[in-house]
Amino acid sequence: MEHVNQLRRLGLFDAKVPRYTSYPPATKFSNDVSGPVFLDWLRAIPSGARISLYLHVPFCRRLCWFCACRTQGVQSDAPVLAYVESLKLEIAAVGRLLPEGVEVARLHLGGGTPTLLSAAMMTDLTDTIRSSVTLAKDLEFSVEIDPNEIDGARIGALAEAGMNRASIGVQDFDPDIQQIIGRIQSYEVTRAAVEALRAAGIHSLNADILFGLPNQSQERISDSVQMLLSLAPDRVALYGYAHVPWMAKRQAMIPTDALPMSEQRLHLFETARNLFLWDQYREIGIDHFAKPDDSMAVAARTGHLRRNFQGYTDDSCEVLIGLGASAISRFPQGYAQNASATAAYQRHVRAGEPATGRGHAFKGQDRLRARMIEMLMCEFRIANAEILRDFDMSEADLKALERRVAAQFPGVTRCTGAGFEILQEGRPLARMIARGFDEYEMRAEGHSSAF
Repeated sequence: MEHVNQLRRLGLFDAKVPRYTSYPPATKFSNDVSGPVFLDWLRAIPSGARISLYLHVPFCRRLCWFCACRTQGVQSDAPVLAYVESLKLEIAAVGRLLPEGVEVARLHLGGGTPTLLSAAMMTDLTDTIRSSVTLAKDLEFSVEIDPNEIDGARIGALAEAGMNRASIGVQDFDPDIQQIIGRIQSYEVTRAAVEALRAAGIHSLNADILFGLPNQSQERISDSVQMLLSLAPDRVALYGYAHVPWMAKRQAMIPTDALPMSEQRLHLFETARNLFLWDQYREIGIDHFAKPDDSMAVAARTGHLRRNFQGYTDDSCEVLIGLGASAISRFPQGYAQNASATAAYQRHVRAGEPATGRGHAFKGQDRLRARMIEMLMCEFRIANAEILRDFDMSEADLKALERRVAAQFPGVTRCTGAGFEILQEGRPLARMIARGFDEYEMRAEGHSSAF
């Protein structure tokens, strides 16, 4: 109880802060990054570099009420077919501009629901990718799978195209909770999808599950986690449900009086966390778990864990190119985001021009602060030797900054001879502590609860 009181005193249950999947957060993007800037950054990729490619499919057959992603419902294949044609044009255009020898080492299809594409559309799309860019021999090709929107033909098409990792959204297996959040997905349907994927040779499996959902109790989340564990995923993301109906209008369908309070959310997280640890999963950052031999667990052990828009990753590529409406690219020079509306995105692409709508060019201490925050989010510490080696900051200034943040979070952080550290009992505060190293002004209403 004293631990909870300490977290309460430090403001955990009241604060709203960024998730820090980028720095600066996407709320700081502006119109300063345009199509010509994107093209300059694309051409500046070093010859022979290994890059990542993300394709965004923003459509769903049904809109889940809990989801805050930019998606739109579709009842027919017509808008999906039109969008895929635009996506193919963008893929080909980017492929023509990539410097010689650049290889795609990571390929991810996300959404939305990328598996609402028919098998033929998937084959058409992946054929375009293969003809437009060079895929590395050790390519990791992952796809977000909706168990309600998958069948043997589509799994076969993806496996034939080289998919070797699948990510399945679970959220919660409790029927009452599923009804409230608008996501009906039985355990049986999920298990059938997992078995079909493994039968097709896809043995690397990620799963997402949520805490903080309406009517969720410790008993209910315990049941859902144990059902998920029976499917033996290699990685699990245990995300906190972010209730932001002012941003995601559909969330107004969820009754706020059924949502657990902040302190209850902490207990829900701890219940799920303990079950994953009991089952020998390794804890990764603030909200991921992985089997000990999974590459993400290895990256965490060896100091190579990274954080990007998909959360935690072992992807070491410096460049990530996002294709599709609202997709975000990351370059050493900054971020570039495509137009969010599918109509505007397709209009740009079909006119033969970049669909870039906004972004952020790194300046000042952006890269320095980004690395410090990434260290905290991945390893709960800042290694001063690395910061002083790679960035233009004096040791005195670095230590003064760390002491200033440590003073804001007494008892849960400490300054050491090697740098700055978040203690085990302070890890729920990681996003708040990271905020102390953030140079940008922040409006709290633009972000989700700290826990």
